[in-house]
Amino acid sequence: MVDTATIRPDTRASASDVPPVPAVTPPPEAQPLSDFDLATRIANGVVLGLPPLLLCFGAWLTWRHQLHWSDVIVAVICYVPTGLGITVGYHRLLTHRSFRCGRWTRGILAALGSAAVEGPPVEWVANHRKHHAFSDQEGDPHSPHVGHGDGWRGAVEGLVHAHLGWLFHSEFANEERYASDLLADPVIRFVDRTFVLWVLVGLAVPFGLGLALTGRLSGGLTALLWGGAVRIMLLHHVTFAINSLCHFYGRRRFDTEDESRNLPWLAPLSLGEAWHNNHHAFPTSAAHGLRWWELDVSAMVIRAMAATGLATDVVHISRQRQAPKLARQ
Repeated sequence: MVDTATIRPDTRASASDVPPVPAVTPPPEAQPLSDFDLATRIANGVVLGLPPLLLCFGAWLTWRHQLHWSDVIVAVICYVPTGLGITVGYHRLLTHRSFRCGRWTRGILAALGSAAVEGPPVEWVANHRKHHAFSDQEGDPHSPHVGHGDGWRGAVEGLVHAHLGWLFHSEFANEERYASDLLADPVIRFVDRTFVLWVLVGLAVPFGLGLALTGRLSGGLTALLWGGAVRIMLLHHVTFAINSLCHFYGRRRFDTEDESRNLPWLAPLSLGEAWHNNHHAFPTSAAHGLRWWELDVSAMVIRAMAATGLATDVVHISRQRQAPKLARQ
């Protein structure tokens, strides 16, 4: 059982339950596409396009009986920590401050999130905070509902935009406006500046594990394929599905001012992020699964961290706090 001293009561959170970032009124004016932004979009294209091609190669190897048990083990070993780097590190810690931890723990979580190759931590957090500030309204970087027209064509265009189109067409959030606290954090600034290093480490680890498990160079290369490229692609599209599917399909337990929804079948792969309506109702909550049966691996990890002293001031949303926001059936 977690020591109650490590649990932060929900009295800290405001009525809107948003993280204490600078006040936001209208969306900022769009800025011209800089050379850096253009390079980022090109990098996004490479990172998103290469893994599916490698997956096709992996499928061919599988058909030729070249997929081994060691590849599956390495893929799982690499998926879970990098996924937790996004869900526990980038999202619940850095974006919403659902708990506090020491600088080493904070740095490790940010490095694991970087190895997921979803962007440097400051950029990721700034974009996500902007999403919460304008959720499903004009200014939301990846809403499937804004500016895409009506009918089935508008729905398809909106889902494609929310899933990955926004990475090429939306204006990224101003980091000084939405993530000034992280820019002032030397640990996060270091991880942010060395982002490429952590990406390379995230690729070297599966190669090394495959080499160690099989004793063959070919074993290292196939482990790199499945624990590197395929793992990155799967984690990307699970994260993207939160932005797209979880604002389109599923159940709305709580009344929120957006279209966020809970999508139970996606919860295991997303490590608990798919309880998305719960999250939008209470963004600072360390747990997104708010019922005992709502699987939330990330919340389990945070509870374990609290029990071992690695996390403190964990934000807990009581049943009494949840009751007023329950949707009328």
